Amino acid sequence: MPLLIKNIKGLAGVREDNGLNACGKEMASVRIIDDAYLIADHGIISDYGKMSDLHKVINTNHQKDFRIIDASGCFVFPSFCDPHTHIVYAGSREQEFADRLRGLSYEEIARRGGGILNSAKKLHETSEEDLYMESVKRIREIISFGTGAVEIKSGYGLNTRDELKMLRVIKRIRENFPLEIRSTFLGAHAVPEEFRNDREQYIGIIINEMIPSVAAEELADYIDVFCDDGFFTVEETERILMAGLKYGLLPKLHASEIGNSGGVQAGVKYNALSVDHLERVGDEEIKCLAGTDTVPTLLPGSALFLGLPDPPARKMIDAGLPVAMASDYNPGSSPSGNMKLIMSLGCIKLKMTPEEAFNSVTFNAACAMGISETHGSVTRGKAANLIVTKEMTSFYFFPYAYGSNLTDKVILKGEIYTPDLQDQIE
Repeated sequence: MPLLIKNIKGLAGVREDNGLNACGKEMASVRIIDDAYLIADHGIISDYGKMSDLHKVINTNHQKDFRIIDASGCFVFPSFCDPHTHIVYAGSREQEFADRLRGLSYEEIARRGGGILNSAKKLHETSEEDLYMESVKRIREIISFGTGAVEIKSGYGLNTRDELKMLRVIKRIRENFPLEIRSTFLGAHAVPEEFRNDREQYIGIIINEMIPSVAAEELADYIDVFCDDGFFTVEETERILMAGLKYGLLPKLHASEIGNSGGVQAGVKYNALSVDHLERVGDEEIKCLAGTDTVPTLLPGSALFLGLPDPPARKMIDAGLPVAMASDYNPGSSPSGNMKLIMSLGCIKLKMTPEEAFNSVTFNAACAMGISETHGSVTRGKAANLIVTKEMTSFYFFPYAYGSNLTDKVILKGEIYTPDLQDQIE
């Protein structure tokens, strides 16, 4: 039975065409239909418009039976797309949080066996079933915040068996949950301790063992490399990306978080879907990104948590780039998947307008995931993945009330998501 959301105070994020992305000045525009309705049928958005026209639509289509949501006083948004997360992990790392507060840097913690290597150790000791159950809790959490599409990376395995374990968990989540999921192989997240003096051997394992195994089981859509100071060089990154491309894995990159070591340029060279982090990005990198299909994706939660410089979002937007934002949900540098908070941080910390921040967590974020043809906006024929807010005075109230949960209902593929529904799906 079709779903009708009626009396919507403001239907935001309406786009009549997909386009490639919202670039530069285009990010400052969000189309909102006041006093609106929306109809979803068979999991997709079939129609929307002004309430004054609803009776004509119903009479024309001879439709009488609907599941109805009365959204009086509420806004309806496209659900968030989160294009950079590490949700599948074991345990937590709050001790490192305390260590940083006592003065240790992220690099110092990593050298002491913390950071990514700490998570790799915990994941190795966790069974695949327990890892799945831990990850399911986080998936349910981000859905409750309003996320309807998410990219999930591996990268806490750092050996073939554990990387495959992570990717199998992502695949199982993909099969059992109604939100849209993209899977990314990130074996090049760090060099394991046992290969510290022979990193070439580990890179060989990534290229000759991990990538073919991932491809054989069809476990990933994308390949990522942490191309930054102290992690993987540009030359190493290019070799790994080329190996992935041979197996149909499209590139994404971690870049310019710790230093400016050429990761952005490598991403553009290999037509990466996105280059992510960018806290240290400079004018040269911004110029390099201009006019390309690579989406600069900012992670303000990670910058906030680690005390890093804020990425220059204003410079990027003013240069005409299509900026996206993501949560970077992970145990070490951004233990939150709250995309509403990310939207607020975009406004408060990165000096984006509410409209720019909105586009960065919806349509441009979908572009950074490679799913903008089906997600990220209110468009006829796209997936009916939507947020119905609580009553709000205006569109601007959503990022303004940065600490408030303003999501009343989450709709995924035309169905109102509830934990009970999820139990039935599983």
